[in-house]
Amino acid sequence: MSYLSFKIMGFTLIETLITLAILIILTAIAIPTFADLRIRIRVDNEITALHRLLLLTRNHAVNQERFVTVCPLTPSGQCSNEWHKTLTVFYDDNKNKALDASSAEVIIKIKLAIKSGDKLQYAQGRTALIYAPSGRLAVWGGNGTFRYCPKSHSNKSRGIIISGAGRFYLSSDQNMDGADENRSGRIIRCH
Repeated sequence: MSYLSFKIMGFTLIETLITLAILIILTAIAIPTFADLRIRIRVDNEITALHRLLLLTRNHAVNQERFVTVCPLTPSGQCSNEWHKTLTVFYDDNKNKALDASSAEVIIKIKLAIKSGDKLQYAQGRTALIYAPSGRLAVWGGNGTFRYCPKSHSNKSRGIIISGAGRFYLSSDQNMDGADENRSGRIIRCH
């Protein structure tokens, strides 16, 4: 009778436990980082979508030589200050901050509401942003800041600053403290 000699290939119990411990430690480190990354990506996506919407609004005002409004509309077609809801861009020839069905005022674009619980605010209770055919804001003193604040993560808030000339600028972390500031150095915060 002959015995075949062969070598058993595999991991010992100690090797398996050490490998498992390393994987658990790496996962514990990575999960909070991924959650942080997901929030930052959501905020960046919303700011980018809003930035594109403002570009479209201003371009339509200039190219079509008409007043164009962006605002959250109520069911009756009036602008409201609930900026976290669906935003609508439309021609507003009489600048009444309302979509008049009986006139030539038509919807240009709609941006869906932001994630529930997050905040989007524009300048102290203002209900609309109206661009004139010149590309400037139609209302004197209409400049302000759009502030996007994710729920429970105010340190990740971002903004779009709009000048009276109708131009807009993205907020940035100017002093590298982890929070975005406006051009005056004030931290972007929602109320």
